[in-house]
Amino acid sequence: MKILLIAPASGKWRHVGRSRLFSGRTFRFSMLSLLSVAAESPEDSIIQIVDEQIEDIPWDADVDLVGITCMTALAPRAYEIAQHFRQRNIPVVLGGMHPTLCPDEAIRHADAIVAGEAEGVWQKVLADVSRGCLRGIYRNERPPSLAGLKEPPRHLLENDKYGTINAVQATRGCPHGCDFCAVAAFSQRTQRQRPVEEVIAEVKQLPGRMFIFVDDNLTADREYAKRLFSALVPLRKRWVTQSTLAIADDPAMVRLMADAGCIGIFVGLETFSENNLESVNKTCHRVEQYREAIRLLHRHGIGVQAGIVFGFDGDDPTVFRRTLEVLDDLAIDMIQVSIFTPLPGTPRAKLLAERVFDRDWANYDFHHAVFEPAKMRASELEAGHDWVTRQFYRPWRIVRRLIRHLGRPRALAALPYLAAVNSGYYGRVVRWGIRGSDPARGRPYRDRPLDPAPTPVSVRPRNTPRAPATSRGRRTRPPKWPRPPIAKNSESTASG
Repeated sequence: MKILLIAPASGKWRHVGRSRLFSGRTFRFSMLSLLSVAAESPEDSIIQIVDEQIEDIPWDADVDLVGITCMTALAPRAYEIAQHFRQRNIPVVLGGMHPTLCPDEAIRHADAIVAGEAEGVWQKVLADVSRGCLRGIYRNERPPSLAGLKEPPRHLLENDKYGTINAVQATRGCPHGCDFCAVAAFSQRTQRQRPVEEVIAEVKQLPGRMFIFVDDNLTADREYAKRLFSALVPLRKRWVTQSTLAIADDPAMVRLMADAGCIGIFVGLETFSENNLESVNKTCHRVEQYREAIRLLHRHGIGVQAGIVFGFDGDDPTVFRRTLEVLDDLAIDMIQVSIFTPLPGTPRAKLLAERVFDRDWANYDFHHAVFEPAKMRASELEAGHDWVTRQFYRPWRIVRRLIRHLGRPRALAALPYLAAVNSGYYGRVVRWGIRGSDPARGRPYRDRPLDPAPTPVSVRPRNTPRAPATSRGRRTRPPKWPRPPIAKNSESTASG
């Protein structure tokens, strides 16, 4: 069977890989969802994977089946692609986060969808394609075992087009119940683990020293993580992953993590307001613990990339300047800035339904305000989001962070990673003209804490760069700059 698997891209991300100035390579590190589908296909299948960030879709391809994976912001493009192939009478199967959480919508644009993970159902899909009787929605009755997973066929990807194709998954899902998180909704607040020995066997055969764990929360099960890290130590590899700052309450585990080769973690700090965290049921973090937790990670040579979200109900126009100062004060190495987005299928989407004014999924890319914020205008939310990104990735700040990093233990091991991510974000700022403005310019803010009572995260006085006055934009805005596929709700789940 000839199978075409497609990862769609939209807006400025489509064909970005052809650019010399900014190719997006740093943020293009995993196609594990489609690779997992390819691995589940029969050995005699002829499989082509198309990443629309890099290449054109072969619209006239002679194939028996098209599979498309998508998150919410890419759903319109996925539906457009599906329509083209269905008009040629080629069956199309949709999978991924959005079709799983919105199956009734997605099935209107495809011959079938895979809701949830591909293992356990993909071979049934192929059998039904062969018989000409695709039957709508395919899903496992229970989550499939992660023991004995087939090795991803990484040879189907062009290695030089990606930051790394050495992506490994040890766990799936997350046990936390953050009510805005699509991962929690997708995994139903559960996490499963692969056998440690199978993960180690996969890591051993990877070329080079650097790889990435694409797990949503690698350290959620402490005992499993410790067994995994202990087994990684002799391999002398280097890797990055996602975790929570809760690991810092176990210094011995952080030390083991570093000894195992960890040089960086992505942490969803989200906000420096305890009230904001409580409002979305994010209970795994405590703002007052941020400082010591980050210092502990830095003492072991582990860089910290923070996920920062603006648009919580507790945020007003002063939040942007104060957040930037706290980021500087805590010595955060990298940030990924997002606008609070009520993704369909999450509890938060239901709670905010009456405030949503934009239901164009293409704008659910974490860089557009699609609902009315509680304490500022939507245009101010977007302007402040862009302003923080631009200010954090100013060249002088990048240089200062890298110099500061050189004073930490094991600094040289993590330096290439920190430099690549910082320069990658700077490239986005320059190429796409990201500017924004500070909505609170001219307003007093040092006496206005992020919460009604000041949090223990203090801010040393700094001179904040001035920015142009906030633009009073329209409610309906053209697309700006889409989020790279490295967000917390990424392709870390093997869905079709």
